Amino acid sequence: MPKQGLEQQIIDALEPLAAPRGIDVVDVEVVGASKAPCVRVRIDHADESAPTITLDEVTAETEWISAALDELDPIPSSFTLEVSSPGMARPLRKPRDFSRFAGQTVQVSLVAGEGRRRFTGTLLGIEGEPGAETVELDCDGEHVGLALADIRTCKIKPDFSAAGGKR
Repeated sequence: MPKQGLEQQIIDALEPLAAPRGIDVVDVEVVGASKAPCVRVRIDHADESAPTITLDEVTAETEWISAALDELDPIPSSFTLEVSSPGMARPLRKPRDFSRFAGQTVQVSLVAGEGRRRFTGTLLGIEGEPGAETVELDCDGEHVGLALADIRTCKIKPDFSAAGGKR
């Protein structure tokens, strides 16, 4: 599920700078009006065993991200930069994300096409060779295989049931 255009250009510029810092560029979104868009960069620790990135760490990493975007100059007009953790509804983009978060409940949207385009289920993992991967889901007992290239978005669906009921 590769990103397209501007978002991919930003990812390509940030990832080589993030790796030596131990940072993973989870996702990039460009949203809002074309005159003054918002560039959202979600980051986390590259070390999967490390705890979730803290607000202080995000603040520290924002400086080099901002400098890299100033040098790249991907948007001719002004834009707002938002750097954050991936949050509870973490987007899954890279093939390794689909292995790492196997067992989680996910919401998947496919690119426009024939048939069903939205799925919610338990992520079973990813199979196949690079460029021809299939994301495997269990949707209410039904096994579903979705081509990674056909996935527009995939996000972990937060589970709030452990939080308890209203008092």
